[in-house]
Amino acid sequence: MNASRSGKGRRIVLWRHGQTAWNLERRFQGSTDIELTETGIGQARRAARLLASLKPDAIVASDLRRAAATAAELSAVSGLPVAHDAALRETYAGAWQGLTHEEIIERYGEQYAAWKRGEPVRRGGGELETEVADRAAPVVLEHADKLPENGTLVVVSHGGTIRTTIGRLLGLEAHHWEGLGGLSNCCWSVLGEGARGWRLLEHNAGTLPEPVLGDDD
Repeated sequence: MNASRSGKGRRIVLWRHGQTAWNLERRFQGSTDIELTETGIGQARRAARLLASLKPDAIVASDLRRAAATAAELSAVSGLPVAHDAALRETYAGAWQGLTHEEIIERYGEQYAAWKRGEPVRRGGGELETEVADRAAPVVLEHADKLPENGTLVVVSHGGTIRTTIGRLLGLEAHHWEGLGGLSNCCWSVLGEGARGWRLLEHNAGTLPEPVLGDDD
């Protein structure tokens, strides 16, 4: 279903997982299956209580443990089941995975710089960002299409995957996706259905959305 035709007022909340040990060490996780820290579990519980107040209609999550455990906290307070989908995993980044930020700069400096310039780069020999969007965005739309009028879908995923999915759903060209800042652990972004398609209503939020009271509503 095309968002511009449906006019159903749906919302998609794209929620990043809680903290992991590799986040603290600034190691590139990619598709490596890393668990939440105790802090990460606490972050997920706090955020879940807030997101539950939005009365979501459905939850879909990456099957990697850090995302699945985050989603489980929302499931516990909302009573909703979680659908897991491997298509929502983080970008596979080959040789970069497990390396610290400094090690990536040292060993793959040119590749890193090209990626930051918005060029299509297979980081560490892994996936292109457009390939991540190719697998993740259709899953998000598939679940969004099942929502009732004014319904809310919560997607629990990973920073890179969320950014590329937002870029794709907003219709931005891939080299502009880097213009979307990163998400902090257990923060989220909100897309809402507008007359011309999906709109970015909130980005890297840790509090509940407030109405836009102004001329740009």
